[in-house]
Parts: sequence; C-alpha cells; structure tokens
Amino acid sequence: MKKFIILFFCLLTFSPVFAQKRNITVEDLWAMRRIEKFVLSPDGEWIACTVTQYDLNQNTSNTDIYLVSTKGGAPRQMTTHPGYDGNPCWSPDGSLLAFISTRDGTPQIYAIPMDGGEAQKLSNISGGVKDFNWSPDGRYFAFTSDVRMQNMATDTTGQAMIKGEGETIQVRQIDHLLYRHWNRWLDGKRSHLFVMPSTGGKEWDVTPGDFDTPPLSLGSSRDFTFSPDGREIAFVRNTDSLTAISTNNDIFIVPSKGGTIRRLTQNPANDNQPVYSPDGKYIAYRAMKRSGFESDQYDLMLYERKSGMLRNLTAEFDLDVGEIVWAPSTEKIFFNSQDQGRIVIFSLEIKNGKIKGLVHSGCNTNLCVASEEDDLYFLRSYTHLPHEIFSCDRKGENTFQITFTNHGLVDRLEMNVVEDFWFSSFDSRIIHGFLLKPPFFDPAKTYAALFLIHGGPQGAWQDEFHYRWNAQLFAARGYVVIMINIRGSKGYGQSFCDAVSRNWGGIPYKDLMEGLDYVLKKYPFIDPQKIAAAGGSFGGFMINWIAGHTDRFRCLVSHAGIVDPASFYGATEELWFPEWEFGDPPFENYKNYERWAPIRYAKSFVTPTLVTHGEKDFRVPVDQGLQMFTALQRKNVPSKLLLFPDEGHFITKPKNSQLWWNTVLQWIDEWTQK
Repeated sequence: MKKFIILFFCLLTFSPVFAQKRNITVEDLWAMRRIEKFVLSPDGEWIACTVTQYDLNQNTSNTDIYLVSTKGGAPRQMTTHPGYDGNPCWSPDGSLLAFISTRDGTPQIYAIPMDGGEAQKLSNISGGVKDFNWSPDGRYFAFTSDVRMQNMATDTTGQAMIKGEGETIQVRQIDHLLYRHWNRWLDGKRSHLFVMPSTGGKEWDVTPGDFDTPPLSLGSSRDFTFSPDGREIAFVRNTDSLTAISTNNDIFIVPSKGGTIRRLTQNPANDNQPVYSPDGKYIAYRAMKRSGFESDQYDLMLYERKSGMLRNLTAEFDLDVGEIVWAPSTEKIFFNSQDQGRIVIFSLEIKNGKIKGLVHSGCNTNLCVASEEDDLYFLRSYTHLPHEIFSCDRKGENTFQITFTNHGLVDRLEMNVVEDFWFSSFDSRIIHGFLLKPPFFDPAKTYAALFLIHGGPQGAWQDEFHYRWNAQLFAARGYVVIMINIRGSKGYGQSFCDAVSRNWGGIPYKDLMEGLDYVLKKYPFIDPQKIAAAGGSFGGFMINWIAGHTDRFRCLVSHAGIVDPASFYGATEELWFPEWEFGDPPFENYKNYERWAPIRYAKSFVTPTLVTHGEKDFRVPVDQGLQMFTALQRKNVPSKLLLFPDEGHFITKPKNSQLWWNTVLQWIDEWTQK
C-alpha cells in the first residue's frame, strides 16, 4: 500500500494531465536525461544512479550521480562537477560511495562519505581508470587501466613517433593483428587489471602479460570480480595468439595480492561474466559452444570451486543468458534474456534447474537484487518510455516505478504503443514484427510507411526506447513504422538466429518482402505507393541489397552498410565476423563473398538513396559507404552522401546526431511526399 501511495503521489505531482500533447522532435531526444547505470546500497535502502544530460547548443554532455530511495521519491544530486562522474560503487558497509570522475583531467577513483563531506580522490593512475570494483571486505579496489606494452615515445594522440635527424615523423608501425578496434587505434596498449588499497596508495598489476583484461571484444557488463572473502579475483581474457580471428575468451582466477594466474575454462568458444555465489561455493558464468561465432547462444554455466565440477544449467533453454545475478540465499540465479522483442527476467533454481519467467513486459536490464528480501531492481524501457528504474518482488509481481527522470517532457509527447504482428514467411516459418502508428492516428486516413531493418545481423527490434533508431521520431513525421525480426534475429531460438549466416541476401531478404506484403494486406491505412526503407550496419547492407533487387520503395537510407564483403574483410578489425558469416577468408572462399555482394547488382540501382557513414568506423570501414555512393552516382541514381569525420559506427555526438536525423527525415519526406 505504501508503494501505491507514493506512485499515486508522483503521478499527481508530475503528470500535466491537461497539457496539450505534441509530436516528439530530434531536440527532445537530446533534452532527455538518460539513466545509464545504477547500484543498490548494501542495506537495500538506496540507489545510486548515473544521469547524463546533453547540451545540444554546446555539443557537450555531463554525467552526474544521483541518490534515490528504493521506496521512491525525489532524487538527490550527489555530484555537480562538469564532465563525467559515473560508475558508482558502494563500500561494503554502505558508508562511502566511490565513483570515477574526470574532474582532474584523467578518470580517477573518488569517494564521498554518505554522512556528508566532500569527495576525496583515491587513485592517481597515469593511464586513468576505466572500470573498478570494491572488494567485499572493503580493503581493496580492483580496476582496469591501459598500459603500453612497447617502449616507444608518444605524442599527445598516442601515436608512435620516430625521431630522425632534425625532424620527428609521426607514424604507426604495425606487425600484428589486432591493431585497431571499433573507432580507435590501439597503439601498442593493453588493458590490465590492477589492485590498490581502497584508502589510496600504490597499485599492483595482477594480470601482467601481452593480453587484454578484460578482452576488447565479446565481453559482458562485468568481466572481473572479487570472491566473497576478497582473496581472489575472477577475470576474463583471450590468450590466443591472433585475437582478430578468435572468440576464445576464458575465465581465469588470480590472488588479489597478485601471483599465479590459473585458467578455469578450457572451452574454445566465448566464456565471460564470472559471478561468485554469495557463499563462495560457486562461480556462475556464460559460455558459448562454437568457436569463431560471436552470436552463438550463451548458456549459464555453474563451476563448483572445491571439486571443479561444471554444469550447464540452461542446456534445454533455447534463449541467450544475459546478465547474471545471484539470490542472497545461493539457491537461485536471476538472469535476463532477449525473448520475442522484449528483454525478460527469469529465475533459475540451482537444485533442480527449473526456469521461470518473472518479468515479461518491456526491456529490463541492469539487474540488481536486494540482499535481504530478494526484491529485484532493473532499468525498464518501452518504445514509448525512456529508461527508468523499476522494482518487483522475487515472484516478478508488485512492479513499482522508482524514478520519473523525464516525466515533465514525456508527458507532453504523444507517443503510441507498438503493436505486435506475426506472419507466415515463404517457407511457413512464423516471423514476428512490430508496427508503430503515427501520433494522433486517424484510421480513416492513409499514411506513408517507413520500413526499418535492424543491424547485427544477429540483432533484433525490441520494445525499447532507442536513441539512434528511434521509432517514435520516425512516426512523429507522419509515418507508419514497420520493424520485422527476420531470420538472424535474437530472441527466437538459436536455429532462427543461425539462418542468416552465409545467407545474408537470401532468407532474410525473403522474410522482409513477405512481411511487407503481409503488413500491406493487414493494415489498409498504409499507402503501398509511399514506402521508404532504412537501416544501419547489417540493415545498411540489406538496404544496399534491396537497391539491386527491387524498386518497390520510393527511397532508401543506408547507414554504415557493407556493399562489397571481400573488400570489407581486408579493412575491418574483428575478422572472425566475416569468416563466420561468409565462410573462411575471401582468398579461401571468394564465391560466397561475391554471392552476397550488393555491388554486383549496381546495374539495377534505380531507387533514390541516402548514404551515411562515420569516417572513424573501423567495424564497417568508410570505403563501403564511398563505394555505394560511387555506384549510385555512376548509375545517375538520385543520391546523397553524408560523412562524419569524427564519428564511428554510430553517430553519437549531439549536433552530429541532429544533422543526421534532419537529413534522413528530409530525404524520406522529399521522396515519399511527391
């Protein structure tokens, strides 16, 4: 009853019930305050969360830490310094809140007393602190930082420098893979795990060697953690000699004071996210089965520390295991998983392996569990609701919204709820999709439609509020938004996911076209002559493929899409991806790369196409966008190229994002409203 009263009070206080609602805009996206992470206090009474705010005019962001009661109510701002104050971590006794701050230039660990006082700087690490954790006995911090493995002079950008007679040459000398990752050059640096006293002092490296800890790729939300007694740390690294072709992350342990490192897992595929049970008896972690495949199914593994016995707890569960959280009693594990367009929270009983779905609505992440009552806390999002903190009891009942971070803005916006639909594809396989109607929808009218195609390819459209491909923003422009989870999507079983590999333009393309035909029959308010299509990454590939295979769309938008898989192979960084998706390197199996190359079908390009790309994109290098645009121009197809020199695979900076959105929306308007 108490929670109901608080929730009712919040709704009365915060909701402008009689306000005139309006459509969402690009500026609204950047006006929203974004909760990115939260941690629960040891006594279960308080939540420390990070909230990031953006200044579109200044093109900047600021992250601060707020404190809110688990019973709800107004949050209290804990940090106010410009820049980044994040990664909150409670001391085991709850008397201090540690966090990472950039207030002195490099990111360092600070701690603030909960009974009042100023934050104190505790670390002084030359390379800065990336992530950290507090030992259960309160004596130590474990943290990660970059270290240089080669003795070379550097300039301020981290590039290697060679000093010659009378001049200095900036150059990169590279003799191995992996030499760059995502959007940055590695420049001879490795991430290592260090330990230091929690009161400050000298740190020591507990993961020496020419390896990254945690690994650069295919990790989890937390890949190092202390044992309950604080004497041991479990961590993740990849020790293969050529990590560019390896997904072989493994679990290791090392004494907190440093010493002999011991490997726990021998699995040739990906293992990550070690989590000690509260009683110290077990380590739970996630594991894939197939080496070289980044999107294999994650199983939940249980390692008994004393006997070394290993059990697969989810062998019969045909969904990925996401975040792992132990119940305080050690009798149960809570985890989340992508499930048919949502992220669902499950419980698993250790004794009998029984799995039960607890929380099915929306997308639920950042799982935390109260140490006494087993109450669950999580970030929840819907297509119509940005992320907020919620809680429920151990049965998944009595769900309660704790924060209302954007209530003043969201309550003024007219946003519809997504609708689910299912259809039978060309081979009778049932496919799931979402449809979002425009604000102030009138069933008597007809509307143009936007056909969105997700990335991955092993991704999925979900009922979540997405800042880069926000369905509400497209709908606000007057479009019916169609999103189909074609073969390859996560959340529908592993065989469904596997169907895209080495078949990029085959089954998935057929699913899309069958789905579009179904939607046009089912929803008569869609004008079949006014449909645009857009997608990024694999979605960008599919747009490029569509350009050469059909003229049914009025216009296309291709962001960061592959157009020539063979040349993509030679420029991307994580080589296991193309080697799995297309089968071996192109010099061993060129036929499959050629088979699914949209550039081969450029002679059929006729649809007006906008191509967008970031020049710092090392995942799908910018030459792919340039090749697509060149082909369109040579075919005299109406086309435009939008390049961002300071962006990678995603367009993330406020002003860049504003320009991207406005360009994309104007392009679609131009060609669908004629």
